[in-house]
Amino acid sequence: MRAVYLLCALIPGILAAVAPRCADAQDAARNPVRILVASADDASYSIAHLIGENIGNAMGRAVVTDPRPGATGRIAAEALKNSAPDGTTLLLAPIVIPVLSPLVFRNLRYDPMKDFAPVAQVATFRYALAVSANHPARTAPEFIAWAKAHREQATFGTGGAGSVPHFFGVMVGQMTGTELVHVPYKGATPITADLMSGQIAAGIDALANLIELHRAGRIRILATSGAERSPLSPTVPTFKEQGLGAFDAVGWIAVYARAGTPKTLIDRLSAVIVETVRTPEIRERLLSLGVEPTGTTPEALAAIMAADTVRWAPIIKASGFTAE
Repeated sequence: MRAVYLLCALIPGILAAVAPRCADAQDAARNPVRILVASADDASYSIAHLIGENIGNAMGRAVVTDPRPGATGRIAAEALKNSAPDGTTLLLAPIVIPVLSPLVFRNLRYDPMKDFAPVAQVATFRYALAVSANHPARTAPEFIAWAKAHREQATFGTGGAGSVPHFFGVMVGQMTGTELVHVPYKGATPITADLMSGQIAAGIDALANLIELHRAGRIRILATSGAERSPLSPTVPTFKEQGLGAFDAVGWIAVYARAGTPKTLIDRLSAVIVETVRTPEIRERLLSLGVEPTGTTPEALAAIMAADTVRWAPIIKASGFTAE
């Protein structure tokens, strides 16, 4: 970049030929790429850093990670909406921001279909149903049978009302004809103490948040979502394997730009992300964070958003849950 500045200053005669590069160099120096991170968990920050380095190299810009947690991701989403459509602001968002929030909040100040430009899905993650190590159920069907026989005790805890695990529990109840009572907690961490002690009958959370306690024998994961077993828990069968319907819903994390960003730039960013997450070293790092790398085209991400909106809309409606 410095060489370009010197060239522009010392050789005015060829300024016209190098003007575009001069402008790019100056623009890069002024405007680093910001990756807005909507979630407060360490895994999201790590993912942003992992993909950010290659994005910066491809675009010839510095990249900064900009944490914007809170309000179920709405702060970060609104920041993207209010940014310029030039690719210098990106959003790393979980499924809740583009899919669940529009179905839940009455007064949402962003519209993912109008304000966001899909870039690429980065990774997916599974949901798991777990009970205490002392619970009599050892499989998901056994838990469902137990819940039907012990209606007053048939509770499931999640990290909060309006979360994907909340609605996943609603879906489990609907598809198995079981009355499960939701117990919302303030975040995922408080669930585990009550789960281990048996204060709640079951917990539903991202697999990564439960797997270590399962491996230590302090809780028992009965089933995971997804079409096939997770590489994080290859010995745990899926709901589908256990004959409880096609619980193939998974969570995911994706990158978005501001709507109106040039398509050529969107495609370039997508290609960089896909190449990054499919690199063996990065793939292993993502798996260690509890997510399964994917990498998609912008069109594929848009299709995933649409399909999951269709999937979750009736579940959320049936739950009766809304938020201001």
